[in-house]
Amino acid sequence: MKKFYISLLGSALISIIVLGWLIDAFSQQTHTPQDEFYNQTQMIKGFAKQLAAMAPTERERAIKQLNSDFNVQLEYRPTQSLALPHSLLQQITQPNGLILEDQQGYYLLYSEASLGAHHLKMRLGKDPIHDQGNDVLLTLLFYAGLCVFMGFIITPLAKRLTVLNEAAKRFAKGDLSSRIHVSHFTYIRDVELTFNRMASQIEKLLDENKLMASSLSHDIRTPIACLRFGLEAAQDCPNEEKRLEYLARMEQDLDQMESMLKSYLAFATLEQKANQLTFNESDLHSYLLTVIHQVEPKLEQRALRLEHDIKTGYICADLHWLARAIVNLLSNACDFAHSDILITAHCSPELVVINVEDDGPGVNEQNWHKVFSPFFQEQTHRNRDGESYGLGLAIAAKVADWHHGTISVSKSKKLGGACFTLSIQNKSP
Repeated sequence: MKKFYISLLGSALISIIVLGWLIDAFSQQTHTPQDEFYNQTQMIKGFAKQLAAMAPTERERAIKQLNSDFNVQLEYRPTQSLALPHSLLQQITQPNGLILEDQQGYYLLYSEASLGAHHLKMRLGKDPIHDQGNDVLLTLLFYAGLCVFMGFIITPLAKRLTVLNEAAKRFAKGDLSSRIHVSHFTYIRDVELTFNRMASQIEKLLDENKLMASSLSHDIRTPIACLRFGLEAAQDCPNEEKRLEYLARMEQDLDQMESMLKSYLAFATLEQKANQLTFNESDLHSYLLTVIHQVEPKLEQRALRLEHDIKTGYICADLHWLARAIVNLLSNACDFAHSDILITAHCSPELVVINVEDDGPGVNEQNWHKVFSPFFQEQTHRNRDGESYGLGLAIAAKVADWHHGTISVSKSKKLGGACFTLSIQNKSP
C-alpha cells in the first residue's frame, strides 16, 4: 500500500504542477494585457500628444477636463516618484507603455520625450463577463486534466480491486483453491499476498479439520471395539480374577482414548497460539544446548549418541514454540535412530537453519511431502511409539509457518537416515 500512497501523492503533485504551467502558458499566449487594452493604449498616447502641445502649467487643468470628457481616470505625475527598476522605467517610453497590476486592478503608465520628466497613469477597466468566462473555462480545463491524470492511477487500482473481489467471491462460494496472481505492477501487492496467505491458511485448516475428523473416527474404533469386547467378556465371565483382568484392559483402552482425544484437541486449538507469539533474542549455541538437555532422558533410555555442530550467532524467535518444534524433531529422531543423531545449526541476520539427522531407516521419498501432514504415519513406522498419533512433525511444520519459514525432509548424507531441515526468519527483537 505504501507504493500506492506514494504514486497517488506523486501523481497528484505532478499533475497540478504540469496542468498549472500549461494553463498559465496558454492564458499568457491567448490573452496578453497589451492586446486586451489596445484601445486604452492608443487613447493614452493621444492624450500625451495633446498634453505635450500645452504649457506645463496648463496640463493639470487639461487632465481634469480629459477625465470628465472621456470618463477615464488619468493622472499626471513625476516619473521620479515611481519606485520601479530601471528596466521597467525604460518600458514607459515604449509604444505600448507599461501595464502593471495592483489590488484594484490594472493601470497603464506611459511617457514620451515631449512630456519631460513626467508620465501619464491611466486606471484600466476589464470586461468582467469576459474575465469570468475565461476563469470558468480555465478552471474546468484544470479539473478535467486533473481527472485524466488521476485516472491513470485509479484505473489500475480499480482493476486489481476487481480481481481481488472476484477471487473473494469464488472463495466464498467454496472454491478453496481460488488465489490471486500477484503482479509486480500492482499498487496493492501486500493486500493480494495477504489474501493468498489467508486463503491458504483457511484451506489448510479446513483440510486439517476434515482429516482430524476422519482420523479420529478411524483410530477410535479400535479402543471402542476393545472396550465393547472387554465389557461383554467381563459380564459373562464367572471367574472373578479373569473379570478383573478384563477390567484392567478396559482401563488401558480408556487411557489410550483419553490420550488420543487430548492430542487431537490440542492440535485442533494449536492455530489459536499463532496470535500469541512472543519474540525474544538468545544466543543460538546456548539455546540449542538447553533444548538438547530436554531430550537427554530419552537419549539415555535408548542408548543413543547425539553430536552437535552449532555455529555462533544470535537468534530472535518465539523461543518456547521453536524449542517445542526442535524437541519434536529430536524426539522423532530418537524413535527411529539406531545409535547416532546429529544436530547442526547456523544463522544469519535474515535466516536460521537447523538440521536434525539420524542413522535410522529414514523416510520413504514418496512420503516426503506427506510426513508433515497431521496424523500421517508410515506403515513401517506405526506403533513404534504407543502414544504417537502423527502430530509431532505437524506441530513442527506449524511452528515453522508461524515464523514465516519452511521445514523439509531428505536423506542424510552423513548418517544415512532421515534429515529434517527447519528454516525460519531471524526477526529483529
